[in-house]
Amino acid sequence: MATNEPEAVVREYYETVDDERYDDLVELFTEDVRYERPGQGAITGREELREFYLEGRPLDDGTHEVHDVVVDGDTVAVRGSFSGRQGEETVTFGFADFHEFEDGAIARRYTFTDRDEV
Repeated sequence: MATNEPEAVVREYYETVDDERYDDLVELFTEDVRYERPGQGAITGREELREFYLEGRPLDDGTHEVHDVVVDGDTVAVRGSFSGRQGEETVTFGFADFHEFEDGAIARRYTFTDRDEV
């Protein structure tokens, strides 16, 4: 990672997800990261986060398109869309993500979509 500016880190996050570079992805987060998705259990810690992306994430073969990024201090809000596969279904949906930073890394992440599970 070339910079630890919050907006650059968040943009890199979406690139690493889409490229399936999960080792690089977890390095963008604090050791005790907490990732929350409504209606689903929180993911805590880098190892649990890595495991989620390797084995538990229901989305595959997709790309994120970032439409808007708003930075407010240590919080970065993102509005965008995702296109890919969920199981046997081709899906496209909008999302809103909030990333809270500590010491240049993402400490908390919240995802909101119109899907039941992501």
